Amino acid sequence: MKRENILTGSPWEDKMGYCRAVRIGNIIEVSGTVAIVDGEKVKADDAFAQTLNILERIEKVLQDLNVGMKDVIRTRIFTTDITTFEDVARAHATFFKDIKPTTGFYEVSKLVAPEYLVEIEFTAVVAG
Repeated sequence: MKRENILTGSPWEDKMGYCRAVRIGNIIEVSGTVAIVDGEKVKADDAFAQTLNILERIEKVLQDLNVGMKDVIRTRIFTTDITTFEDVARAHATFFKDIKPTTGFYEVSKLVAPEYLVEIEFTAVVAG
């Protein structure tokens, strides 16, 4: 089966040796993704906005692979503050209320930088 790597131009892709997503056959794995914190629309203290930003960005990555959020079967959500659950869940539901992938919500001590409250990994399978 052919392997397709999706790169986004992030400097970390070469520095760390990874890509945003990999597709092999009908399986797509998406790397842990954090928000683009701009200080205006997405703030360092807003877990809802960070989660929504991540989901919007990954929706575009999946579209580049000719699939959609409907194909997501699992999300793994990491947060530095478990009390953000309600905000993260509300944002997650804006995309997945009817799709209902399996998920996990985990508190970790730190993410790659202090302004990130949420990081999400995705698995999608294209029905064939």
